[in-house]
Amino acid sequence: MYIPINIIKHMNRKKYFLLLLVFFITSGGMKVRAQDKRYLIDPGADIKSRYVWRGTDYGASPSIQPYLEFAAGSFTAGAWGAYATNKPGVQEMDLYLSYSVKDMVTLTVTDYFFPDEVNGYDYYEYRKDSSGHIFEGMVSFDGTEKLPLRLMAAVNFFNDPENSVYIEAGYTFSFLEVFAGAGNGIYTTDQKFNLVNIGICAGKEIAITDKYSLPVSVSLITNPQAAKIYLVFGISF
Repeated sequence: MYIPINIIKHMNRKKYFLLLLVFFITSGGMKVRAQDKRYLIDPGADIKSRYVWRGTDYGASPSIQPYLEFAAGSFTAGAWGAYATNKPGVQEMDLYLSYSVKDMVTLTVTDYFFPDEVNGYDYYEYRKDSSGHIFEGMVSFDGTEKLPLRLMAAVNFFNDPENSVYIEAGYTFSFLEVFAGAGNGIYTTDQKFNLVNIGICAGKEIAITDKYSLPVSVSLITNPQAAKIYLVFGISF
């Protein structure tokens, strides 16, 4: 959930977190009490051999990535985490809020948070330049059945001196997607705009029972600017 920065400055940090928690609980509670199909709750997790995001490897180890998402109409609110298995590694816990327009264009605000497992951390610290939080605004075109083209553009607007920009395009051919992304600031080693994320991703479902299949995927990813390459395997639950 996004709250403007000027409101955060005048709000007790714990009250801000409590507001987020109440939003999530009440969103889910409405479905539980009313059994209203307009409200959806989606818990799950992915297990990845590496956490590679926008061309950068975070953690250099297998990553467990749980999520909890609530949807009501065109709005979606969720929490997503990535936990490296080589503790302390690189850990992440994000909150986000998105709004979809006709299931084609989505506007998203994300609060990225990176806990410091070595020196300790204060999640409720939102002061600029001393916080582990980074806020990002993103707009994405999700494609259509006839045009499976995915486009997105994102910019960091809080706690990133570079106000880093990232853009990406992807096209799906049956079960295979090809994608390319470029960015500057935190996405490159010299802060200049460059290609950082090119790859292909293929997936399939492994039948476990007559009613349940296990989705698996493999992604081949290269970062031309950093001269890196990764082959990532993932399982979704």
